[in-house]
Amino acid sequence: MNRGWWYRFIFLLVVTIVSIFAIIPTVFKHAEDVKFPVKSKISLGLDLQGGLYMILGIDFNNVYRDEIKSWTRKIETKLKEDNINSTMGEIDLSDPEDPKHKIEITNGGQVAEAEKIIKDYFKGVIRLTSEDGNVLTYGLMDSWRKHINENSVTKSIEVIRNRIDEFGVTEPEIISQGKDRIIVQLPGVKDIDRAKELIGKTAKLEFKMVNDTIPASNIMEWLKKAKDAKIEFKKGMRFSDYLNSLNEFLKNDFPKDYQLAFQKPVGKVDYNETDLTPYLVDVSPRLTGEDLQDARVNIDQQKNQPYVGMEFKTSGAKIFEEVTGENVGKRLAVILDGNVYTAPNIQARIAGGHAQITLGAGSYNKIMKEARDIALVLRAGALPVQLDFLEQRIIGPSLGQDSIKSATMATIIGSLIVFIFALIYYRISGLIAVVCITLNILFIMACLVGFEATLTLPGIAGMALTVGMAIDGSIIIFERIREEIRKGIGNYKAVEEGFSNAFWTIIDANVTTAFAGLCLLNFGTGPIRGFAVTLLIGIVATVYTSYFVGKLLFEFYMNKVEGQDLSI
Repeated sequence: MNRGWWYRFIFLLVVTIVSIFAIIPTVFKHAEDVKFPVKSKISLGLDLQGGLYMILGIDFNNVYRDEIKSWTRKIETKLKEDNINSTMGEIDLSDPEDPKHKIEITNGGQVAEAEKIIKDYFKGVIRLTSEDGNVLTYGLMDSWRKHINENSVTKSIEVIRNRIDEFGVTEPEIISQGKDRIIVQLPGVKDIDRAKELIGKTAKLEFKMVNDTIPASNIMEWLKKAKDAKIEFKKGMRFSDYLNSLNEFLKNDFPKDYQLAFQKPVGKVDYNETDLTPYLVDVSPRLTGEDLQDARVNIDQQKNQPYVGMEFKTSGAKIFEEVTGENVGKRLAVILDGNVYTAPNIQARIAGGHAQITLGAGSYNKIMKEARDIALVLRAGALPVQLDFLEQRIIGPSLGQDSIKSATMATIIGSLIVFIFALIYYRISGLIAVVCITLNILFIMACLVGFEATLTLPGIAGMALTVGMAIDGSIIIFERIREEIRKGIGNYKAVEEGFSNAFWTIIDANVTTAFAGLCLLNFGTGPIRGFAVTLLIGIVATVYTSYFVGKLLFEFYMNKVEGQDLSI
């Protein structure tokens, strides 16, 4: 054998040994603490190990409404800094896709000055839609609404991924679908309900002042009025929908710039209207989760109860100090996702930028779990929007194991049929083809480990398809060799010409299949991408084993028989 053959053989030997080492942890199901040079294993997809599949939707109309409210509050704060007094008016929802908010300038002589400040300071975000005396109406710019759409989906995916990473789920897949859909796949997740709660929790943290000047009897009358109008909370309905309908119906009864919020039972799934404690709070928050720096679980040494300790950013700490200093003796509600967790009295100005969320009564372990979840979602980031669960599929691990067994059996049976055909029809050349296919499968599995790819049920189908493609490449080569033999040339020359003539045919066939695989990888989701990944890896492995490894083995075979025999 010449030097070039030995170089190619050594390369093949090294690749084979490395591939065998790569798949050993997967084949023998090594635990994490097993001492072995390779730690990575092939990750199984949702359909093979079970888990949770969800499609989440975004209602951008609610996002626009909250956004214009927030900017109107910022306008009020900015005008106050410039000695222009103003009050927030009503919100106009006649066009849900373009909500507008009124702001009333107290001194009519300052309207022009206020308009200029707003135009200069909030340029590119809001626009003036109408002016009626000293009442200005503003809406969001079209470009800003487009920015919200793009940012909401991107930020939601980022936040969900951060939460899932802390939750401990491996190999999650979180991708956007269209303009207002997010697909989440969590293979191997065991606690389905907790995963859903962590993903769907918006973590919208707000600090609002409580209006204690209104008697509780008045609040109960308002609730009775709403109930008579068939606006009441019932089991199974989304609480945020009930709250929005209630505040919209009673907005003319409330004092200006106030609305109702409720304290719900923490950790209780089945609750009704009698379990809700009402609070009359500011419409716009004085402080939000955007001002939060960190959130951790701490223990109250006196009560021996967990609570969530919060630390604000520098700007947030300054606002918190101002709010507490201006409202000593009043109550400040800490509201997370529309639920009033606590509403303590402000005893004095609070400096340092620290606050806390207390979780009420219950067992120590239950409160600790709730505190950890709240701290997790606050620390991982607040979802910029509320996500609706549009579709959910739970796949049990037993179903995944059945799929693995069935797919593995189908692959083995299909491979055996191909091997038997090759051995009977092509004899020793067929044995070479079997060796090439075996190496092909070995290289594919090693690549899956190296790329940290996820193996899905369609991925196993892709491996079975690769076996067929690999034998097809060998058949093309063998038939070309037979054509050369029929021409009467020698065996050495027939093998050389057969491989040479078959090369571009094999390349053309695999390249066109690769284009289809790239399209599936780019536009497909979930299991379709798993099929595409396995297919593309299989194509590369097929070209290498069918042509280069096959040629290497044929050269060894011809050297042993000295060109006097060719079993094909």
